[in-house]
Amino acid sequence: MNKSKNMNILVLGSEGQIGKPLVKTLESRGHTVVCWDKVRSNLEDLSFDDSRVCKEIENCDAVVFLAFEVGGSKYLEKADKTFNYITENVGILFHTFEAISMNNKPFLFASSQMANMHHTNYGFLKDLGERYTKTFDKGYICRFWNVFGYEDPEDPKSHVITDFIDMAKKGSITMRTSGDEQRQFLHTDDCSEAIMHWCENISEYDPEEYIDITSFEWVSVMDVAKIIQKYIPCSIEPKVGVSDNIQKGIKNNPSKYVTKFWKARLSLEQGIEKLL
Repeated sequence: MNKSKNMNILVLGSEGQIGKPLVKTLESRGHTVVCWDKVRSNLEDLSFDDSRVCKEIENCDAVVFLAFEVGGSKYLEKADKTFNYITENVGILFHTFEAISMNNKPFLFASSQMANMHHTNYGFLKDLGERYTKTFDKGYICRFWNVFGYEDPEDPKSHVITDFIDMAKKGSITMRTSGDEQRQFLHTDDCSEAIMHWCENISEYDPEEYIDITSFEWVSVMDVAKIIQKYIPCSIEPKVGVSDNIQKGIKNNPSKYVTKFWKARLSLEQGIEKLL
């Protein structure tokens, strides 16, 4: 793709934590973005219908898939093993890929660094999405580590940085674990830039390579709390001896293939400053 060309890009999951800033980033570059999200309308719920989205795919230059039902660890602890969670995400995957199969368009599937963690249904379903994607010659896979950006702290799907900031404002960061677990955090602005680069330069990317969109820097969850504490005076209360029961200490190292094209501009602290 010539990056000077204005494109028609379909963003599935356009109202989400990554979708919203991505739409703004693409539009700022002059691209036409078709937004698609069940939050906008029940007619855009991919878990039970693909007929409408087929028409949009036919008219677009590229598709970005961000339409998974997911949230932070507190959400996954409650939802991951439930019938509705599995059913909804299976439906989303089936209908999305059914629609993609009818149109030979470049497609970016947003997976996760947890795709090999089959002790969770989230990880298994992301792996399933990757396997679907690999059946298409124009299918590409990006994987996220821990992307953070603006969220409503009252949203049950909010993630750890949002939750910690909200707690700090109330006087105390009460952690769910000891805080020793390590993560790689990336601000949504950087994430959007990475996806935009793929949209504008698709022909330069190898579909066989994983596009791992991350900061490539490991930090502990306790470190996150301490950064927030620098800006908002509060106490930090870890749960001593309690470990994360979602990722179970697994640390997947990302492929550095994407660094040929993009690298993060914001540090974790700079990203947290932007949120504050």
